[in-house]
Amino acid sequence: MSVEPTHEDADVPALVPELSVRDLDASLEFWCCLIGFTIRYTRREEGFAYLALGRAHVMLDTLSIERSWLTGSPEPPLGRGINLEIWVPDLEVVLGRLASSDWPLFLEPEEVWYRADDVLLGVRQFLVQDPDGYLLRLQTDLGRRPA
Repeated sequence: MSVEPTHEDADVPALVPELSVRDLDASLEFWCCLIGFTIRYTRREEGFAYLALGRAHVMLDTLSIERSWLTGSPEPPLGRGINLEIWVPDLEVVLGRLASSDWPLFLEPEEVWYRADDVLLGVRQFLVQDPDGYLLRLQTDLGRRPA
């Protein structure tokens, strides 16, 4: 049985996004079965789940159950204007699960080197949308080199 994490836990980040979803089961299928997150805990009666993949944490909250903190109309795709960068241990495994489910990619896998002052940070990444349209940028580390 999982227990609700506290902020004293070393693996709990200081920022955890809470995403409004239309169908919690469909979202859990995507986030857990395809991407690889695990459920830390749920409140099914509220349509809520707290998920983690390593140090990447996210909360899913079903629209119209209990209370919601919407600042506008929830028209799909949800989460416009944001992408969630998530480090995964094995990009190919996630790509294989998505391909097996015929889940479309938003951006095919690519290798990119981003400048961070005098260093280049290398990643292999791709982008995919969840059932509600949230854009996930999944990546693995390729290392560093001088800029």
